[in-house]
Amino acid sequence: MADSLADACTPLKRSYDTCFNAWFEGYLEPAVAAGSVGAKEREEYSKQKAQEFEANCGKLWVSYKACVQNALKENGLDHLLQQTREEHPMKEPVTP
Repeated sequence: MADSLADACTPLKRSYDTCFNAWFEGYLEPAVAAGSVGAKEREEYSKQKAQEFEANCGKLWVSYKACVQNALKENGLDHLLQQTREEHPMKEPVTP
């Protein structure tokens, strides 16, 4: 796994990456194996896995994201990020 943008954020990134990778592996295996299930079952499975992600990795993600945002600000890069978002807005914004 790669280091984070800021050295101070690398331990948080590694913790989050480990959590996400474990969760994602558990998400993919049954999802691939259950290719013939109906839409309702897939939707229920997705909801369950989203709740599992939030319970296991959500706080790590929030902490890591806050660390990176702080590092962007400290290094004067936050205005460049905002400018890029204005010039190339996402069609469907991600909810915070």
